[in-house]
Amino acid sequence: MKHLLYALILSVTVVLTGCGGTEMKKQETTEWKLSEKAIADAVNELMVSHGETQRFRIDRGVKQAAALWRQSDGDEAAFNDFCKEYFIADEEELDKLFQRLLMNYEILDGNLMRIKKDLMRPLHLEMGTTIPVDMMFGSYEPGAHLREDFFQNKIAFVVMLNFPCYSLEEKTELGDQWSRREWAYARIGDYYTSRVPAALIQHYAAVNTAADAYIDEYNIYMGKLLNSNGETLFPENLRLITHWGLRDELKSNYADANGLEKQNMVYAVMKRIIDQSIPEKVINSDLYQWNPIENKLFENGKPVDFNNEPDTRYQHLLNNFNAQRKLDPWYPQTPNYIQRQFEANMEIPQQDVEQLFIEFVSSPQVKEVAAYISSKLGRPLEPFDIWYNGFKAGSKFSQEQLDKMTKTRYPDVAAFQSDLPRMLKTLGFSNDKADFIASQIKVEGSRGAGHAWGALTRDDKALLRTRIGDSGMDYKGYNIAVHEFGHNVEQTISLHYVDFYSLNRVPNTSFTEALAFIFQKRDLELLGIKDEDPVKNHMNALANFWSCYEIMGVSLVDMNVWKWMYANPDASPAQLKEAVIAIAKDIWNKYYAPVFGKQDEPILAVYSHMISNPLYLSNYPLGHVIDFQIEQHIADKNFAEEVIRMYQLGSIIPQQWMKQAVGQPLSIQPTLEATSKALEVVGK
Repeated sequence: MKHLLYALILSVTVVLTGCGGTEMKKQETTEWKLSEKAIADAVNELMVSHGETQRFRIDRGVKQAAALWRQSDGDEAAFNDFCKEYFIADEEELDKLFQRLLMNYEILDGNLMRIKKDLMRPLHLEMGTTIPVDMMFGSYEPGAHLREDFFQNKIAFVVMLNFPCYSLEEKTELGDQWSRREWAYARIGDYYTSRVPAALIQHYAAVNTAADAYIDEYNIYMGKLLNSNGETLFPENLRLITHWGLRDELKSNYADANGLEKQNMVYAVMKRIIDQSIPEKVINSDLYQWNPIENKLFENGKPVDFNNEPDTRYQHLLNNFNAQRKLDPWYPQTPNYIQRQFEANMEIPQQDVEQLFIEFVSSPQVKEVAAYISSKLGRPLEPFDIWYNGFKAGSKFSQEQLDKMTKTRYPDVAAFQSDLPRMLKTLGFSNDKADFIASQIKVEGSRGAGHAWGALTRDDKALLRTRIGDSGMDYKGYNIAVHEFGHNVEQTISLHYVDFYSLNRVPNTSFTEALAFIFQKRDLELLGIKDEDPVKNHMNALANFWSCYEIMGVSLVDMNVWKWMYANPDASPAQLKEAVIAIAKDIWNKYYAPVFGKQDEPILAVYSHMISNPLYLSNYPLGHVIDFQIEQHIADKNFAEEVIRMYQLGSIIPQQWMKQAVGQPLSIQPTLEATSKALEVVGK
């Protein structure tokens, strides 16, 4: 589900931004630079002192430090003296430095994150109406000045001088032979590859927090929606956040006798949000009645005039783009956000991800699965059937039945909190591991759809923030909460069970999404509902395939929107809106219209992540692909033991993680092959 602001800030302040082969490029932010002679002299003097065996570390370390050395750090003689004083050749002394860095970075990163999480409480939790100062505190980034401080006091240069940064190509080539310690050293080498001014980091934090808060407050009161006969179709008190709540409401109505009319109404709401023709007065308000299909507004049964939302959605997207553009000059290796997000943070080139998605959504299995869904529905597909969820046992239960189950079991946050150990034990975790992992997770009532927010120090807790209504947790909220629980389990394992702190977390967020999906698919099992269907595994394969098909299209829109913004940096919110809609329709017409039989549908642009979590969406389809490969691997193994074994691998590069975890690289082929096999069985 919606992920973390801090993950985005982390990509600016901590996560690597790529190392250019054997020499980092100089950062073009100041006219003064160390001369080539000064750099060569420093290398030569260290070689004389420490010998040929240290050539690689000396050459790369000196050049790494030189690339970010400024005049304010000292003249050329000072640089030379620094290198001679702080380069460590002795392995035991280097290990002492390594261990001290691990300890101190856990203290710093962990406590800065703890501060950030606490400052965001009024914005993220149900704590009553927010006040202006809440946004000011929530926008504050406690760690914004940390990196610059560490350049000024030269801690950053000590790290750069002693721990080489390796390019993705080098990690791919060398990683198979590296020990865990060598991987941990390499990740330390990734810590300082840019020198971004604190003011720019703080500005991005403020902009992104504002976008996040906008999405968190974007609710639609469904009981106020009217059809053409003036009738309401939804419960009076049903309030849904966009897009998650609206999407899940669509999913839930496949088992409802009046589901199609409800789905069409929800779809109309989504399109009004995308094109910003939604009346501003109905956003997070229950004061008016609204017919979203005809776009008419009523107060006490009488028509009223209204203003549309003034392209606010696209202003926030544009704000995020402009904030990232200000960061671009400080990342010479990855001079735009698209490259930073994919090549540096995900460690998979954007072109490779895009090609993978296009290959998938163009596969012949798409039309075959669509035909199967159409046969089950007994009608031609509608655009919103990209969210068809009739592949699992849950579709056999009405929304009311599932809501009753979850509301009874989880009337409040405390009930969900106390049930975490039982859920883990149900999935096969031993008593001690279930109790320990659950003890590291704190459940809180969310203002938004909910999210998971991990810890970065072992004396802090991961947060599971979930939306629970006055009458208890409905099924949609429960389903999301189980997804977030999967994130928390990953966050706990990859922090507490990893062997070196610099390897904590996962290769990229696709891997935490994978475990979240794996947990989410087991939500009914955790309610005690057994699915004895002999074709269950085949149905799961179809469900995974269809989810990939849906979210890959959304991700293609997201990527192409960012390409458009870089090509049109001076666009207005209105121009951006038109471009987003045009891109969404283009992707739809290429890969979805031939299947659904309808042209120019904009629905792929509805995801809220596009606004508040820039370029995060690609993690979901990659997560689905990883999820499927993991599921295949653990099918005949102990679930809990394998999950712990895999996720304690930590943050090595994606393909290395996959090879060690499931014995094969990241690939869409297992999903496509399993889909074809499933169709052979269930399509008979």
